[in-house]
Amino acid sequence: MRLRTPALAGGARVGLFGGTFDPPHLGHTILAAEAFKQLDLTRLLWVLTPDPPHKGGQAITALDHRLEMVRRSLGVSPEFELSRLEIDRPPPHYAVDTVRLAAGLFPGSDVIYILGGDSLRDLPRWHDPAGFVAACGQIGVMRRPADSLDLAVLESALPGISAKLAFVEAPLLEISSRDIRRRAAAGRTFRHYLDPAVYEYIAANHLYVPESSRSSFLRS
Repeated sequence: MRLRTPALAGGARVGLFGGTFDPPHLGHTILAAEAFKQLDLTRLLWVLTPDPPHKGGQAITALDHRLEMVRRSLGVSPEFELSRLEIDRPPPHYAVDTVRLAAGLFPGSDVIYILGGDSLRDLPRWHDPAGFVAACGQIGVMRRPADSLDLAVLESALPGISAKLAFVEAPLLEISSRDIRRRAAAGRTFRHYLDPAVYEYIAANHLYVPESSRSSFLRS
């Protein structure tokens, strides 16, 4: 099924929340909700990345599974939307191109790209970082207390970026997709880290769990 993105009126604020979502978990949902509220967004697009350039060589769950899990995770939340901005174009999927495509879909709107503090620190090493900064109406940053970030160094590398940064205060959530996959593979409990509909899908499709553990999976 192809998901269509309706046009928005000029002056809208469209957030882009990207990731592989393998799987999407409650931490994603909480952070997305905080970003939506604090950045005064009109809509938040969950941009599912099929094959991220920075994860070359890593095993990633099939796209159709991740697509369905994100759809289930979003439920009926009117402020969130599953986006195919990266699914429907060939790789590589660079953030600068995604922002420009979103700007074309929503003319007259501000496009706000949302990333973590660690990604902001590494931004000068991204593909065309200056073009990315120029394309963004704003850059929403979700920081962890342990993040080390020197804004002066960042501004020196990417002049003008400081004026586009908006920091999102969010709770410290020690939940990650990687940890969930490891828990599943080791037979440890992880269902409470996920929306029940996502957990049910993982169970029904035997995702992340070795065959030897499947008989006890639903009880974990």
